[in-house]
Amino acid sequence: MTDTQAKGLEDQIQEEVEQARAVCDVSGSNSAECAAAWDAVEELQAEASHQRQEKKKNSLEQYCDDNPEAAECRVYDE
Repeated sequence: MTDTQAKGLEDQIQEEVEQARAVCDVSGSNSAECAAAWDAVEELQAEASHQRQEKKKNSLEQYCDDNPEAAECRVYDE
């Protein structure tokens, strides 16, 4: 995930939080609309967390993805 994607997702989460607060102020904190709004926030937060956990490949892994037949990328069974 790039910094731009992370920033965009964080901005979207912030907007959803503000919207959820507004919905809950109007509908009441025990309403179905309020619960749905907070569910949307939770889903975005889970997606952000998942994207942060994805491991980035190092330069050798990227090279081997592009050049699987290269000598540096050969894997030998023992």
